[in-house]
Amino acid sequence: MKLGIHLPHIGRKAGPDSIRRTAVQAEDLGFDDVWVSEHIIVPKDAAYPPSANFWDPVLTLTWAAAATKRVRLGTSVLVLPLRHPLPLAKELATLQNLSGGRLILGAGVGWLEAEFDALGVPFKERGRRMDEGIAMMRSVWTQDPVTFASKWIPARIDNMQALPQPVVPIPVWIGGSSDAAIARALRLDGWHGSRVNADQAAAVVKRLRTGRPDEDFTISIRVTCNANTVAAMRDALGAYSDAGIQHVMAAPEDRDIETYLATAEAFYRAGEGL
Repeated sequence: MKLGIHLPHIGRKAGPDSIRRTAVQAEDLGFDDVWVSEHIIVPKDAAYPPSANFWDPVLTLTWAAAATKRVRLGTSVLVLPLRHPLPLAKELATLQNLSGGRLILGAGVGWLEAEFDALGVPFKERGRRMDEGIAMMRSVWTQDPVTFASKWIPARIDNMQALPQPVVPIPVWIGGSSDAAIARALRLDGWHGSRVNADQAAAVVKRLRTGRPDEDFTISIRVTCNANTVAAMRDALGAYSDAGIQHVMAAPEDRDIETYLATAEAFYRAGEGL
């Protein structure tokens, strides 16, 4: 089973040094990948997310990529309907090439309606915009010149060029547990879920493997932990592995960077050898 760790780019612990230290530690320990999340703008005093201080995910991964050589770089997740696919495709292709092909695009439709309102994106269209956005990005990543007829996203792309293209394809993992999210994931390269405990994992894996039995389709989950809970993770990670989960990413909840780094190392030790 492969293991990933979330970078500290959210809240008071976020900063260039803490992000770099976590990425370097992850590579030195043997983690397979490092991850980021996304919110662009959130209501003041919202119960969740607990902090509005979200450093940009693509730039954070670029910073981490410059400090490392091996670990892959993942998004957990980018809210694709909030972004126009063309500049995002350019950013992601550039990061893929700068990092030597280490990017994993975890993508989701989003849930915070106020965030969509602030950015002028129709909340009820987010699923359709998500599907069209992925198709548009994959078109510019693989076709030169490219023509793409869009319905939901404002764009006129007729015999145009958008270079550079990625040096290797960017895998797309879909987050979310709805029927639409599962169906979307099965059409792409992987599923990156959350809020799935060890007892639920086997049923989730069975559902996904019914549609995609090939091992190239990655089944990944995101878990949370902190200094007080990470010691109990080995049994859970073993159960996830036995159920067929191929990849687990931990997002430490610790607020200061030294404790965060200690939790990250303890999580790696808990899963080492599984």
